[in-house]
Amino acid sequence: MENREWRTGGDTISSVEPNSLAGRVGLEPGDELLSINGHRLRDVIDVRFCFADEQLTLGGRREGEAFTVEAERRYDEPLGLEFARPTFDGIRHCNNRCEFCFVTQMPPGLRRSLYVRDDDYRYSFLFGNYITLTNLDEADWARIGEQHLSPLYVSVHATDPDLRRRLLGSPAAPDVMTQLRRLAGLGVEVHAQIVVVPGLNDGPRLDRSIGDLAGLYPALRSVSVVPVGLTKYHRRGCRVHTDTEMWVVFEQVTGWQARLRERLGVHFVYLSDEWYLRLGEEVPPMDAYDGLDLTENGVGLARQFLEALGRKSESRITNHESRIPNPESRTLVTGTLFAPLLRQVMAPLVGVEVVSVANRFFGETVTVAGLLTGRDVVVQLQERDLGDVVVLPPAMFGGPEGQSLDGMRPEEVGEALGCEVAVECLGRDTDGRD
Repeated sequence: MENREWRTGGDTISSVEPNSLAGRVGLEPGDELLSINGHRLRDVIDVRFCFADEQLTLGGRREGEAFTVEAERRYDEPLGLEFARPTFDGIRHCNNRCEFCFVTQMPPGLRRSLYVRDDDYRYSFLFGNYITLTNLDEADWARIGEQHLSPLYVSVHATDPDLRRRLLGSPAAPDVMTQLRRLAGLGVEVHAQIVVVPGLNDGPRLDRSIGDLAGLYPALRSVSVVPVGLTKYHRRGCRVHTDTEMWVVFEQVTGWQARLRERLGVHFVYLSDEWYLRLGEEVPPMDAYDGLDLTENGVGLARQFLEALGRKSESRITNHESRIPNPESRTLVTGTLFAPLLRQVMAPLVGVEVVSVANRFFGETVTVAGLLTGRDVVVQLQERDLGDVVVLPPAMFGGPEGQSLDGMRPEEVGEALGCEVAVECLGRDTDGRD
């Protein structure tokens, strides 16, 4: 193996499991793993793919010195490595100019990672990120087929080529139906999403999209229908749905569900929770989601919450980890969208108050708990009687070191409010599922 190859691939190891092949052969955090069996490593997908071989030659570098390790993989033995980043050659950025792109609606001054507009098929495979398929070359297609990168998650928005190009702000965007058929031919399962923008891809255009995509079932396994989300920083002319428009889309999609259930045996197209919660409709039962987990796209999350909550006792719902023994009163914080449902299910419990926090940071059209900021919570709760403990939603604190979008940690929220806080997913089941 030539040193030139070692200089052009791989990444730094962040941790090594003791009872693993990597631990057995002496790899350490801080080492660079650069190749396996002569194959340059572009990302963790390459690592997994190459590790399938039984005889392994690991090429790496430690403190600037190249090394090679020979190893034979034992049956069911894990490699046992974590890396500083999942893609060693960076992340592929989005070249589209969608009018409704949420990332472009961020205010200035937040952490840099929030401004990254990724459109990387590897992140789609690894983490379920939605991609547009507009930046793939033939080498990418060959790799998707060779390594069977399935499932992938695709932002379709419209199957009419000209309308999709307008929505993406990309005159050169390929015909997505041709691309989806190609993925089907490679044996890749696809989950699609349609972000509905009123006046653009709704009405008959939405009918066409759902009908076209249903023709690709079962290779195209699902379509999630999501209402457009806009912050107060939006400057490109889109608008959110009126209640009447929400009802039209709701009835349109549920009509498709009934017809497709008869034809395909599954509903195939699924409304995100926001349609139900905003319209005050009961969320569907668990079996309406046909065994799919689409919660990362906001589909079925409310139902999972209700199912998990139903399996918990009252004491498990109300007794959070707290420095105060047996707290008698609690304030549960959530966004304005979820608050009515949470109030309904918490109504029988004594000493529990549900408080909705309006999103002043992004604008009040943003209603989900995961986009609340610490400062909005503090400002809107500081004059209230908060009881013994304030329970904050964990989705608020997804940033580095458990920070909110505006950089506050839970303990800092508690200090600003002058009370104890707990971060608790009320819908966490007894086996640890959210």
